[in-house]
Amino acid sequence: MKTKYCFVAILIASVFFVAAHRAMKADELVGKWNYTIANVPPENESGQMTFELKDEKIIGYLGEIEKQQMKELTVDQGKISFKMDFEGGLIDFKMVQDGEKLNGTVLTNYGEFAITAVRAVKN
Repeated sequence: MKTKYCFVAILIASVFFVAAHRAMKADELVGKWNYTIANVPPENESGQMTFELKDEKIIGYLGEIEKQQMKELTVDQGKISFKMDFEGGLIDFKMVQDGEKLNGTVLTNYGEFAITAVRAVKN
């Protein structure tokens, strides 16, 4: 009987640990990031993305002045993906966080492009 309770306690503790670990990864993403997309027109080449925690959920925006909210944003074990409206279509972003850097790809109707981002200096 004690073994059964011990097993249940370990199982419950494991579930809480996994949930806390995922939340910690999302917290590491919160802030402003300066991005650069390779081989695109200059007006689309660079900008800023912002990630925030709101009601224990991560949300994101692209742009500094005219912020556009990210759609279908998911953050899981350092992998970030989201979509953005652009010229009547959707752009698909997929990135991986490595400390203070994000690396990945942007898939558009015009092809796939590399994207890199670095955390903006905190004031």
